[in-house]
Amino acid sequence: MRLLWLPLALALVGCAAPAAPLVGPDPSDPAVRVAPTAYRSTFGTYVRQRPAEPRSWREQNERVAPEQKQ
Repeated sequence: MRLLWLPLALALVGCAAPAAPLVGPDPSDPAVRVAPTAYRSTFGTYVRQRPAEPRSWREQNERVAPEQKQ
């Protein structure tokens, strides 16, 4: 008989309202000060990158190779 109460108890616990957060001001209070918002475009820092002509692999390697020690 006790096993029949377990599913009912679990179902009721799942329907309980969540507890209010304990930290910070009440979000429903219109007098609470909040940080200002600002619009920032996602394309604001966009730089168009056009295709470039391929260079010689040898030239590319020499450009990034470490300098020779003397």
